[in-house]
Amino acid sequence: QVQLVESGGGLVQAGGSLRLSCAVSGRTLRSYTMGWFRQAPGKEREFVASISWRGANRYYADSVKGRFTISSDNAKNTVYLQMISLKSEDTAVYYCAARLFSAAEYVYWGQGTQVTVSS
Repeated sequence: QVQLVESGGGLVQAGGSLRLSCAVSGRTLRSYTMGWFRQAPGKEREFVASISWRGANRYYADSVKGRFTISSDNAKNTVYLQMISLKSEDTAVYYCAARLFSAAEYVYWGQGTQVTVSS
C-alpha cells in the first residue's frame, strides 16, 4: 500500500516562503511521476507542479512559475515543493500525488496540508 504524507504547511505572510514535503512509503519513487495539487475554498483542485522520478522533467502551472520549485530526494523517498514570494491567492490545501510515469491519472494521494498566506 502506497502512502503519501504531506507536511510543512502553515500560516505565512505574503511575500514569505514555505517548503512542503511529501514522504512516500510502501513503494520507491522509481517509475513514478510525483505531483503537487492544491484546492482553495470553493474552487476545484488544480495542478501545481510535477516531477518525473529521475527529476529530468518538471512542469509547473503558469501561476507558480518562477516562484515554486519541485524537487525530489529518491534516497529519502521524499518530494518537496519550495514556495517563495507567496501570495494570498496561494492559500489552499496542498496535496501530494503519484502516478506511474506511463499513466495519465494520479492514483495515490496524500491527505493534504493547509497553506494560508495572509496579506
